[in-house]
Amino acid sequence: MEPIDLDLDENELELPSEPMHLNMGPSHPAMHGTVRIVLELSGETIVKSDVQIGYLHRGKEKMCERGTWTQVFPYVDRLNYVSPMLNNVGYALAVEKMCEIQVPDRCQWYRMILGELARISDHLTCTGAMAMELGAFTPFLWFIKAREMIWDILEEETGARLTHSFGRIGGMAAPPTPALKEMCRGAIKSILSLVEEGEGMLLKNRIFLDRLEGIGNISGADAIALSWTGPCLRASGVAYDVRKSHPYLKYDEVDFDMPLGKNGDNLDRFLIRLAELRQSAKIILQACERMSDDGPVNCDDPRVMLPPKNDVYTTIEGTIQHFKLIMEGAKVPAGECYSYTEGGNGELGFYMISDGSGTPYRWRVRPPCFPITGGLSKLINGAMLSDIVPTFGSLNMIGGECDH
Repeated sequence: MEPIDLDLDENELELPSEPMHLNMGPSHPAMHGTVRIVLELSGETIVKSDVQIGYLHRGKEKMCERGTWTQVFPYVDRLNYVSPMLNNVGYALAVEKMCEIQVPDRCQWYRMILGELARISDHLTCTGAMAMELGAFTPFLWFIKAREMIWDILEEETGARLTHSFGRIGGMAAPPTPALKEMCRGAIKSILSLVEEGEGMLLKNRIFLDRLEGIGNISGADAIALSWTGPCLRASGVAYDVRKSHPYLKYDEVDFDMPLGKNGDNLDRFLIRLAELRQSAKIILQACERMSDDGPVNCDDPRVMLPPKNDVYTTIEGTIQHFKLIMEGAKVPAGECYSYTEGGNGELGFYMISDGSGTPYRWRVRPPCFPITGGLSKLINGAMLSDIVPTFGSLNMIGGECDH
C-alpha cells in the first residue's frame, strides 16, 4: 500500500474564515444590565467594538426640570446610587452658588464626613465587585461587610441606607447625631482591617494579578483627550483631583494625599481606589476632630430654608413662608451656573439655568462615568474577549449617571 501524500499547498491548509459578530450585554451580568457591546472577533481577539449605553431609559435631566429645586435631591441620589451623598452635596453646592449662599462651618465639616463615607462605599463596591467578577468571591464578601458598616452610619444619620435625599439648599436635613464621631472612628478601624485582609488574598494571587497587569492600558495624554477624571485618570499618572485643584467645603484645611498610578492598567485602577479609600478615612478622622458639637448646620436665608415647624403652626408669617417654599419652590436668581465637585468616579458637574422661578429652566449633569465609558472601546480593542470583564469593572461604570 502506497503512503498517502500529505505534502499539501499552504493555501489548501487554510480554512476560509470570517470575523465573528457577538452581542455582549445588556443582559450579561458583567454589563450591569445597562450597556451593550457589539463585538467583532477574530478567534478570541477583539478586532472592533461598539459600546452602546442608554438601556436604562430614565431621562433624569428632563425629570429634574419638572419639579422645584428642592425636589431634585431624590433624583441626584439615583445618579450614582453607590455614593449618593456625594451627589447630594454636589447639587446643594451648585444651587448655593447660584443663590450666593454660604453654609455654616459645622455643615461644611458634616458634608465632608458624609461625602467621604460615601466615597469609601463607592470604592469598596467597585473593587469588591471587580474581584468577584474574576472569581474571587471571598474578598467581595469582606469588602461588602466593610461597606455595610458605612451604610449603618449613613442610616443612623439620614434614616436611609442607600438613597438618602438628605441634602438641602443651604444646609442638611438634620444636624449630626451625638454618636457620629464615635461611630466613624470605630467603623474606620474595622473597615481598614477588612480591606487589608482582602488585599492580602488578592495581591498575592497570581491568577488575579495576571488578569489585571498590563491589561486595559491607557496613557495620561489619551485619558485627558477622552475627558477622563477621577481614579481612572489618576491611575494613568495625571494629578487632577477637584478637592486639590479647586478646593470646596473645607478640603483645603485637611491633610490628604493624591495617589497616582504609573501604567494606567486595570491593576493601577484597582490599587488607586484602595489607596484613595485610605485617604478618605484620613479626611473623615480630621473632620471629626474639627467639627464642633453644637451650632447650626443650616443657613438662615428665608429664600431657601423652611421655617421651624412651631412657627408654621403658630404664626401667619411662618405659614406663608412654608406654603410658598413647598408649593412654588425656592426662587433661585435668574442666571446660569456650572458647579463641580469630586464624585466617586471623578468630576461631577451640574450646569443649570434659572429663569427666576421655583423650577430649573435647564438642568444638565456632567457625570464622570459618561466620558470614561466612552473610552472603553480604546481599552479593549486588540485585547482578548475575557479581558472585557476586568477592564469594564475597573472603570466602575454606574448606569444611573452614565445613561443619557
